[in-house]
This record gives sequence, structure tokens and C-alpha cells, in this order.
Amino acid sequence: MLVMSSCTLGLLGVRQPLAPQKLALPKSPAPSDRHQKALPVSPTCLLLFSLAASLAHMAHVFVYGTLKTGQPNHKVLLDGANGRAAFRGQGRTLEPHPLVIAGEHNIPWLLDLPGRGLRVLGEIYAVDEQMLRFLDEFEGCPDMYQRTRVQIAVLEWEGARSAPEGTPVADGTLQCFVYSTATYSPEL
Repeated sequence: MLVMSSCTLGLLGVRQPLAPQKLALPKSPAPSDRHQKALPVSPTCLLLFSLAASLAHMAHVFVYGTLKTGQPNHKVLLDGANGRAAFRGQGRTLEPHPLVIAGEHNIPWLLDLPGRGLRVLGEIYAVDEQMLRFLDEFEGCPDMYQRTRVQIAVLEWEGARSAPEGTPVADGTLQCFVYSTATYSPEL
């Protein structure tokens, strides 16, 4: 029997145990009800459990241009009004792709021509559905950019690599959404 009487969050600066609450676990697929237990859990732990559950349902997005840290549009990833985005690590496209920086505003365009160009370096973010919808609109999807899936070779990863979901597979790759374009001017 697992008993959790408090949740001390030293890493977050909470040093004292919090008042426990009961948390009913979902029924086990086993035929008996003996697996269903009520566990005392603090409100902070409930919040962390909820956060962990929502992070497990987040999509990975690979950013390579103005959305990267230090670039002019990075602030949209930090704005909670747009949804949630959490930096996960650094990566590089597994296959080469042409990256063109052109136009009046020097906007980077990742061309959807896998196998040509270079392996593109960028950042990996876990984003919730609200942020993904915001990014679709922000990137002019599907007219200006198209959101596609690309295999990313993970170079650096934040957090434990042993988490069951949302981490790179054993070969160090991760499938991410990327905003690229298949519709571009020949002069690009």
C-alpha cells in the first residue's frame, strides 16, 4: 500500500509539508476493487500531478528562426496568454533541409525539401494545444508556413531522460512539429 502523507517541494522553495487531501486513483483493470485506494495528497502535489498530466499531452515543436531564445519573436512562447510552452532542449533536423533567410525582413524559411541543404539547428519546446493553435495563426499556417512532422536529433535535453512520455527515444531522436514551407518563390 502506497501512502503519501505530504509533499515537500524543496526544489521549489517549499520546506514545510502541506495539509494532506484524499486522492482517489482510477480503478485498476484487475477484476477486484482491492487496487483502488484513497491516498492523502497535499494541494500542491495535486497541482503538480495535474501539471505532469497536462505536460504528458503536450506536443513538441522545433523552432529554428525568430522564435528561438534571443530572437525577436521568442516572447510569444513566453506569453501565457498564448498558451503554455516549455523549453525541452536543443536539436538538429535528422535530415538536411534548405534554410533560406530572405525577403524584406530577413525571415528564415525552412523549405520542405528533405534531403537537400543542411541539418538545421534549433530548439525544442513542449507546447499545449492552445499554444499550438496560436503558433498556427502566428506562422500563417497553412498559407505562409505548413506545420509538418520532422525527426529531430536531440543534442541536449532538459530533465530526466527516463520519463515515459515526451522524451527522446533510445536513439536520441524525437518527432516534432516544425513550421516549414512547400510553397515558396523560386528566387528563394
